[in-house]
Amino acid sequence: MGRPRTNDETVKERLVACAIEMLATHPRESVTVRALAAAAGTSTTAVYSLFGGKDGLIGEVRNRAVAGLFQEVAAVPTSADPLADLFALAAAYRRWGREHSHLYTVLFGGVQSFDPSGAVGASDPVRPLLAAIDRGLTESVLAGEATSIALSVWVTLHGLVTLELAGAFDAATAEATFRSTIHAALRGWTTPAVFSTLRRIEPAQ
Repeated sequence: MGRPRTNDETVKERLVACAIEMLATHPRESVTVRALAAAAGTSTTAVYSLFGGKDGLIGEVRNRAVAGLFQEVAAVPTSADPLADLFALAAAYRRWGREHSHLYTVLFGGVQSFDPSGAVGASDPVRPLLAAIDRGLTESVLAGEATSIALSVWVTLHGLVTLELAGAFDAATAEATFRSTIHAALRGWTTPAVFSTLRRIEPAQ
């Protein structure tokens, strides 16, 4: 049984929850300390004492989004097939985005502008993707430059998830489009020998 939360921890969680909701649906300039405090049922002093101000609270929201997405993709097991692993990582990314749509919007842009996290760190969500790509290159399954492949996959995946969250597809269309598009994106980076094999088995997928 976990220890009970302190009042500060409870207020902190309320502020974070309100910040996530507001940042996903309102321009950043309209998300004021006063508005955040009022939505969380606390004082503006709490925002400063717990986070150092609005920027600190927004930073906490972003950190939680990054940590949550990393936890989701890092939990994908590694198999003997780099392509299968890349598809599984794409599925995990999509699953997290669907289950945490507000955090996804805050992290990757929507109402807010996209703010890249910088260099790849130990807990960066892109690290498992790069590791699978590196394996694919080493095993002559993929051909190309790792960063270019990662960006290609991410751009494709982000577009799919963003459209799905916007309600552009019904459930069946979203699932079919995700599978066919990610398979096509990955196939496009494979070596000629692997490409020919995948083309022959594609109708069975």
